[in-house]
This record gives sequence, C-alpha cells and structure tokens, in this order.
Amino acid sequence: MSAQQILSPRAWGELFLLALIWGGSFLSIRVGLEQLGVMTVVAFRILGALLVLWGYVLARGLPVPRSPRIWAAFLVLGLLNNVIPFSLITWGELRIASGLASILNAATAIFGVLVASLVFADERLRLRKAVGVMLGFAGVVTAIGLAALAEFDLASLSQLAILGAALSYACAGAFARASMKGLKPQVVAAGMLAGSALVMGPVAVWQDGWPTFHYTPAVWAAVGYLAFAATAGAYLLYYRVLGMAGAGNVSLVTLLVAPIAIVLGALVLGEALHPQAYAGFALLALGLMVIDGRVLRRLWPRPAQESA
Repeated sequence: MSAQQILSPRAWGELFLLALIWGGSFLSIRVGLEQLGVMTVVAFRILGALLVLWGYVLARGLPVPRSPRIWAAFLVLGLLNNVIPFSLITWGELRIASGLASILNAATAIFGVLVASLVFADERLRLRKAVGVMLGFAGVVTAIGLAALAEFDLASLSQLAILGAALSYACAGAFARASMKGLKPQVVAAGMLAGSALVMGPVAVWQDGWPTFHYTPAVWAAVGYLAFAATAGAYLLYYRVLGMAGAGNVSLVTLLVAPIAIVLGALVLGEALHPQAYAGFALLALGLMVIDGRVLRRLWPRPAQESA
C-alpha cells in the first residue's frame, strides 16, 4: 500500500497563503470595475500574468513545446480556464457581493467531480462522492435562494454566471488532464495564458475600446494584484503546494478562499451577506469534505482492502 501524502506545517502555511491570495481576487475585481470595463479587467489580468509566467519559463530554461497540436490545446485551455471564467466572474461581480461570488465559485470542486466522472474511467462517481455532490448542490441552491432563481433578474443571472465560471474551470481541469501529459505545469500555465491573450486582447478593445491608462492608484493596485499575485503568483504557488501535498490536499483551498473573500468584502466594501449565503456555504463545505473523504475515514475507519 502506497504512503499517503499529508499536509506538512509548511504545506499548510503555503495553502493558507494561496487561499489568501485567491480570496483577495474577488475584492480586487470589484475595485477594478470602478473604472474599467469587464473585458478590460480580464485582459489586464491575463496580459500581466503572461509576462510573469513566460519570464519564469524562459529564466528557468523550461522546454517549450513546438507542436501545433499542443498550441491549439493551449488555446482551448486558455478559453476554458481563463477567458470564460474570468469574464463570467467579473461580469457577475457587477451586481452581486464579492463574498457571495466566492461562495458560488467554490462549486468548482463539485463540478470537477461530476465532469471527471463523465470523462475518465478511473474517476467514476461512487456513493460517497454522489452524496457529496448532492450536498454541494444543495449548498449552491441555498446560497442563491429559490426566490432569486424564480425572479430570474440580472442579479440571479449574475449568480448563474459565477456557476458557469465554476463549470468552465471544471471542464478545464478535465481537458488539461487529457491533453497536457508530459508537460511542465508552469509551461502549461504560460502556454494557456498565451492562448488567452490572443483572444482576450482583441475582445477587450472591441468591447470596451482602447484603455486610457488614466486610473486611480486603487484601480491600478487592484489590476496589478489580479495579474501578478492572483494569477501568475498563484499559479506558481499552486503547483508548488501540489508537488508537496498532492491534488487531494491542495483541493482544500476551495474551503479556505470563500471565508477570506467574505471577510475582505465586509471590511473593505462594507458588504453584508444574507444568512442563507452562510448556510449555503456550510452545506457546500460539508459536501466537499464528504467528497474528500478524509474526515469520514477518521470517524469511521474501514479495512484497508475496501474501496472508498
């Protein structure tokens, strides 16, 4: 039986740092939207991160693929992991609180389990994961509120946009697993951003016009944070923690991001969420813990030969 990967104190510290970085991205999006259009916020985020990631790849001398097939895959991955979700989240935050956006975005892990079960034979949806998925979706519905879905106004559309971003992230994960085998993850991130920039740059100019660059320091700080910390830096840190602790452990970051975003939204923007949002997050967190399985195994240990 192979040894299980655990979270060392160092890995826990870096995991919390990653959650803090991503938690701050929701606040930064709201600040950026004060002067920038949706597509311009996304374009600045992608282009800034592109410079950092490619600088890293070239400085480290990492091998860059030359196959047209791989570069076409980078373009698709850029659409699924950057262009579509970044745009949907940013548009959604025009009308809903950043804390609520972070709660709904945590559904990425739920969608990820569903998409993987449909695509990969070794990730079929068994009973425990199915229960976790149902709890997660119950949390999402609770956070949104049935009344909001019934009204179907711009606010509810914004919440559905965040869920669309979560689904896009989940599809990106499955696509990356299927198409990026053998590539350094940092090279994948850099190539993906190159594909994203090819799409997002022209779209931003077409939709919002040429940027004026006459923005307040707060907006520049928000855009810089999104590009350099929440995208480029977060990618590098994510893969570092992934290497130390494994995919199952690093997925716990989804449980840490939302509380940080909620606190930052309340402190900086004065946001106040309805109690149903917190109840929804509690259900969603419970679903993710059931899917992860470690808490259940501690409470009800089973013989090693039984499958999870």
